[in-house]
Amino acid sequence: MTEEVKAMKTDESIFQRNIKRGVDAKILSFNDEQTRVTYHCRREYSTSFKNPEETIRAAYFTELVLDYAYAKERIDIEVTVPRRTPEDRADIVVYEDDECMSPFLVVECKKDGITDAEFRQAIEQAFGNANSLRSKYASTVAGNTKTAFDVAGFKPSERDKNVIADVPIKYGTAPKYKFIKGNPEKDLKIASREELIRALEKCHDTVWQGGKLAPTTSFDEVSKLLFCKLRDEKYKPNDAEYDFQIGTNETADEVYKRINAIYQKAKKEDEDVFREDVRLEPRIVYTVVEHLQELAINKIDLDTKGIAFERFMQDFFRGKMGQFFTPRPIVDFAVHMMNPAFDHKVIDPACGSGGFLLHTLDNLRNEAEANYDHPDAYRLWHEFAMRKLYGIEINDQIARVCKMNMIIHDDGHTNIISTDSLENFGYIQNIKQDFKAGEFDLLLTNPPFGATIKITEKDYLKNYELGKNKGRERPNQKTEILFIERCIQFVKPETGKIAIVLPDGILTNSSLQYVRDFVMDHTQILAVVSLPQTAFSHFGAGVKSSLVFLRRKGEDEELENYPIFMAIADYIGYDATGREIEKDDLPTVLEKYREFEEGM
Repeated sequence: MTEEVKAMKTDESIFQRNIKRGVDAKILSFNDEQTRVTYHCRREYSTSFKNPEETIRAAYFTELVLDYAYAKERIDIEVTVPRRTPEDRADIVVYEDDECMSPFLVVECKKDGITDAEFRQAIEQAFGNANSLRSKYASTVAGNTKTAFDVAGFKPSERDKNVIADVPIKYGTAPKYKFIKGNPEKDLKIASREELIRALEKCHDTVWQGGKLAPTTSFDEVSKLLFCKLRDEKYKPNDAEYDFQIGTNETADEVYKRINAIYQKAKKEDEDVFREDVRLEPRIVYTVVEHLQELAINKIDLDTKGIAFERFMQDFFRGKMGQFFTPRPIVDFAVHMMNPAFDHKVIDPACGSGGFLLHTLDNLRNEAEANYDHPDAYRLWHEFAMRKLYGIEINDQIARVCKMNMIIHDDGHTNIISTDSLENFGYIQNIKQDFKAGEFDLLLTNPPFGATIKITEKDYLKNYELGKNKGRERPNQKTEILFIERCIQFVKPETGKIAIVLPDGILTNSSLQYVRDFVMDHTQILAVVSLPQTAFSHFGAGVKSSLVFLRRKGEDEELENYPIFMAIADYIGYDATGREIEKDDLPTVLEKYREFEEGM
């Protein structure tokens, strides 16, 4: 296994990996409790390691010595800055001479995740220190957001034209571009899950501009730029400079033009993902590029990347669009209960952000990687993603989020459409022909609860058996009830299986006996798993629900009395606030269901 692959399989941050390199090279050391760090540089400098900024400084100090070839004896830490207030000190100073009298580079270090305003303030600190020390270059480092400047070659107030792609290596000149694909020293870095989440959050805060854009609009714009980043990583040939980066002396307009060219090309090739242009000022795009340019997002393993993007989405949409997210433990359990195979055609007619589809894909990807050599495994799960996964989402923006989520998982987004799943099949097939009745092997879904479809608003209501009462048209019907009938229609007669989240009222209310009769007439009930009241409460939905598993009966199939697996899950791995807990009944329920299946 290569070192790169090893890194991809860990959740170590870029900073942690650099600090380990520094310890191995004996330029950093720690006390036994790991609470103090010592820099072995011009002088032995020890300080507390409890401040998050110290992690950034220790990691960047290691880079300066090991990657930029600056002698540790020519680097000093916490340098007093003349002509500044007494408490002002430069975090790192690199000198040109052995006597450490001629500063070459001044570095200001900040913790990861600071705001853009705080980063700009840190840049001013770096410039103040660099000008006072008469340094040629300055660099501001806040986690993986780094900006370097040519200080000596420009007037003191310049902050744009003097940006450089990277600090020089060993007193040389600044490179035109920093990142080159396939170059071991200059390629992008694989981030941890937390680093990726922080980078996405920084991008969102940059685009949102403190409320200048609507939250949903800003999420769309971040997705567009992330889409460009992923395409640049994927399609750039080896030894070529990446487009998604900031070059020496480049203006915001120049960077915007290059990023927009990626987007416009992609938009022409794949109109289903984004139909609108990038609607951000060049300066905003420039800042997002600063946040993301160093990270190799495509190389992060899919589990880490998927969880990071899922967490970012959930944190952002929580309380705004919570109904579009089914919690991971419930999704994972439902997928394992359904036991998908590579030849199964799978659909979610209320797919939201794509949780059921992506967990199905992850399940089969893990199976492929465990049982096949890499090329065969990749081909197997990738073909499944492209040809077997289908989703419908009524909200156009969430449908785009789902497509973006699937692109990050590489991919299957071409079979996601935005329309009303309850529409007549002819209407749906006008959008994409593949969405046919009786075509799917598995259906997993958490349909919308509570909305009412009125015959005066939706003519299709009259075409549903559950839209009638003893042959007469009902004036209205609940969406979750109509979804039951539509789900049964989607799967194959005799073999098609359904996993659906339903409110307990459908299972218990006497007034809904006709719905239960319909279900029993058309399906075999395989299992009912009761979920706790709190299952969806952290998304703002408190309806008591159950997971119901069904098999569509054949055309003339009649069933005698048969056993149904019933279970109650009191704990499902998280509490009412969404916080993870150890108690989780779902693995035990799955185990018992497998035993039940074997005994049938």
